[in-house]
Amino acid sequence: MARNLRGAGASAVLYLPGVLFYLNRTRSPTTPPLAVPRCSRTALSSTSSGSTARMSAAAGNCSDPVAPPAAKKVEHRMEMFGDVRIDNYYWLRDDSRSDPDVLSHLQRENAYTDSVMAGTKQLEDNLFAEIRGRIKEDDISAPTRRGPYYYYNRYLEGKEYIQHCRRLIPDSEAPPSVYDKMPTGPEAPPEQVILDENIKAQNHPFYHVAAFQVNPSNKLVAYAEDTKGDEIHTVYVINAETGATVGKPLANVTSYLEWAGDDALVYITMDEILRPDKVWLHRLGTEQSDDICLYHEKDDIFSLDLEVSESKKFLFVASESKNTTSTFYFNVSKPEDGLQVLTPRIYGEETRVSHRGNNFFIRRRSDLFYNSELLACPLDDVSNTTVLIPHRESVKITDMQLFADHLVLFERENGSQKVTVYRLPALGEPLTQLQGGRSIDFVDPVFSVDRSESQFSSNILRFTYSSMRTPPSAYDHDMDTGISVVKKIETVLGGFDESNYVIERKWATAPDGTQIPMSIVYRKNMVKLDASDPLLLYGYGSYEICIDPSFKGSRLSLLDRGFIYVIAHIRGGGEMGRPWYDNGKLLKKKNTFTDFIACAEYLIEKGYCTKEKLCINGRSAGGLLMGAVLNMRPDLFMAAVAGVPFVDVLTTMLDPTIPLTTSEWEEWGDPRTEEYYHYMKSYSPVDNVRAQNYPHILVTAGLNDPRVLYSEPAKFVAKLRDLKTDDNMLLFKCEMGAGHFSKSGRFEKLQEDAFTYAFLLKALNMIPTQGSAKF
Repeated sequence: MARNLRGAGASAVLYLPGVLFYLNRTRSPTTPPLAVPRCSRTALSSTSSGSTARMSAAAGNCSDPVAPPAAKKVEHRMEMFGDVRIDNYYWLRDDSRSDPDVLSHLQRENAYTDSVMAGTKQLEDNLFAEIRGRIKEDDISAPTRRGPYYYYNRYLEGKEYIQHCRRLIPDSEAPPSVYDKMPTGPEAPPEQVILDENIKAQNHPFYHVAAFQVNPSNKLVAYAEDTKGDEIHTVYVINAETGATVGKPLANVTSYLEWAGDDALVYITMDEILRPDKVWLHRLGTEQSDDICLYHEKDDIFSLDLEVSESKKFLFVASESKNTTSTFYFNVSKPEDGLQVLTPRIYGEETRVSHRGNNFFIRRRSDLFYNSELLACPLDDVSNTTVLIPHRESVKITDMQLFADHLVLFERENGSQKVTVYRLPALGEPLTQLQGGRSIDFVDPVFSVDRSESQFSSNILRFTYSSMRTPPSAYDHDMDTGISVVKKIETVLGGFDESNYVIERKWATAPDGTQIPMSIVYRKNMVKLDASDPLLLYGYGSYEICIDPSFKGSRLSLLDRGFIYVIAHIRGGGEMGRPWYDNGKLLKKKNTFTDFIACAEYLIEKGYCTKEKLCINGRSAGGLLMGAVLNMRPDLFMAAVAGVPFVDVLTTMLDPTIPLTTSEWEEWGDPRTEEYYHYMKSYSPVDNVRAQNYPHILVTAGLNDPRVLYSEPAKFVAKLRDLKTDDNMLLFKCEMGAGHFSKSGRFEKLQEDAFTYAFLLKALNMIPTQGSAKF
């Protein structure tokens, strides 16, 4: 886990793909309506001190909104290293999520947000209709071959969730080709719906299937569902043909789930602080209480991860902290052997592993080889390693994908992604240092590319590609001929034409001279580039996560209104190699914030916008970024959106009973040591709110969020209400039945984007007149 978006991602705002952590502070039931009108006749009252919270001209069209909630103050004294902190809003933390006073306060905040935004409700609804109108609602994903079947997801018109489907391949024995197409006509094999999430979700306001695993014989499916948003799952096994449930469900597990042959599952559970700590072997037909614990990680700095090799012959269990990983292997054909050590725990070394033939392949990072090297070792002599790809100072290996005859490396160089294909020696021949890798060419100057499920025995690599102007596209790449064939391009309705949009890569200079890359997109016939355009700057900068410039359909509603959208690839992320991450964590964390400020200042200096037109956005650990820069330079921004923000850094990291605290001491530091205590206090957003003017601010939270407790943003808002000296909007929106990733339905998620965009337009005084084309 980490404070980020899972499998997202990015989309934090960008739906990030490829995040390997189970839970980071970074992947809903509807609240009952309150008997509080959107607009009351009660005049605005002052908060307990400081701000009068009157609404400015940008604040809305409701002349008598509900008064902003003034949270009660209950002194909570904390002392360490002779330093005393008073937290008047500590009472807002209720781990049971049932305290009437807490729930009442959150509901009052939601009612206040509704009242302030009442005047733009029609705009919000129109934005939602516009965003939804770009989606082809009845569609399917690019089919993936598994054995004798094509597997794919089907989207139905008007439905929030997907159907998991498959069809038989007419000639499954024929070698696959990049030109293969799944037949769909009347003569084609019939479609089989394995699982319809719309049916499963009917009795759950929140519903998410986090794992969907087909067993080797294609007869059974195991899936993990979350019905609260707390990321605690129940696993069901069903007959893939009939849908009938097989055996009893597995309760209180993570979404780490893999088949170990046709009749056994390996899965991971969490401890009381939601740390994945135990890996289990479950045989179908037996009770969960009889499952075998294969490994228990007792060190609370470490968490467990589970992956399957592309060959499907081995499972790998990783015990990982933020800078150290050891790996075990599980031979599926010899379950009686249990877990065997593949890479031992060596502090400062991280490994990721896979399998082909008689060898394990190991991607290893260390302090010396910080951008990783690629090794191989025999199955029966794991300490006898051969270097296949040596460490390179300018190229970082981020991932690898193995095939029977090929190796694919996903790499980064100078902030951009690369995909390099190597042909491997025939099975049984010795492995030596690899030469002559061939890179796949991409069109856009900045882009995002990610691995997808491929068949190990084939010569076809499936990958997904997008850019800030190119919709997500699935490609099959013939690794022998170098030919790439597009299999699916996400349809964008409403007259979208990618040639209308310009994407750029620019570099800002940080205070220490470091060059910070930025990815920029705008609609060329809608912007003037004369400092008069509105701009939204997004940032994250934690966990070595790369925020690659990918496509998001809802963003078009900003671009088509003349916005410039920018991603700041700041330190703390991994875009520029491992040192980029190391120089934005622990006692160098403030580089993340000053990098972001430098990007904002560059954009103003170069005429992309002015302070009066500059909006910022960050989510989870990116919400920490928002809180920090708002305290440091509130004068620099007009509006800010902080989604599920990790803002009570010091208090949270001092409390090992809070999920993620112990496992993240290597990310933020352990404030039980004096040096880290004072450093973390110096930037922790809640601890640095003070009496000054702030821009318009929207803060969001999820009541069931296990990654960032809802109380953190609630306390941040309460303290801002008490101390800020301006009349700008300060809104807090808490989803009362969702978790870290907001609501679960595909259209419900778009509603959040529409609300956010309406807030930004309101803050910038860009609300169009009713009846205009963009109302």
